[in-house]
Amino acid sequence: MAFSSEKGFSLAETVIALGVLTTGIIGAASVLVAGMTNLSSSPADVITAQKATQAVESVFAARDSKRLIWSQINNVSNGGVFLDGPQQLLVPGADGIVGTADDGPSLEEIDIPNQTIKLTNYTRQIQIADVANENGDLRKITVTITYQNGGSKRSYVLVTYISAFA
Repeated sequence: MAFSSEKGFSLAETVIALGVLTTGIIGAASVLVAGMTNLSSSPADVITAQKATQAVESVFAARDSKRLIWSQINNVSNGGVFLDGPQQLLVPGADGIVGTADDGPSLEEIDIPNQTIKLTNYTRQIQIADVANENGDLRKITVTITYQNGGSKRSYVLVTYISAFA
């Protein structure tokens, strides 16, 4: 004797519920993978921010200390001292300014407790351009640090402005 009012899930309801549950689990797993990827690149992200800031600070210090005159604060292709294109992160040369021809020959290193890391997978590009309609007294500095993180390339870009007046 069969009752038509029996309670329970039909096969279709069970399949739909499993589909919704599977979609939720796959979504949660992708968020976890993205989080782990970001966590693994976190130390490198800190290094890139520090190296970009170091480059900008060396330009400002060179201007303020008069080691460079205004016309030298430009890329080599525009008559300045800063190398064009991406460059390895080399130890600053005698001028103390990163990104110039006298840098190197050693790669920069980061000292952390019980370890020294050579920055072999990093490049730095310093682009300096005049800002239009500013009579040549204002320049835009764009520092791009690129590094390899596992199978992907990551970049950090720092943009600031410098004036001819210290």
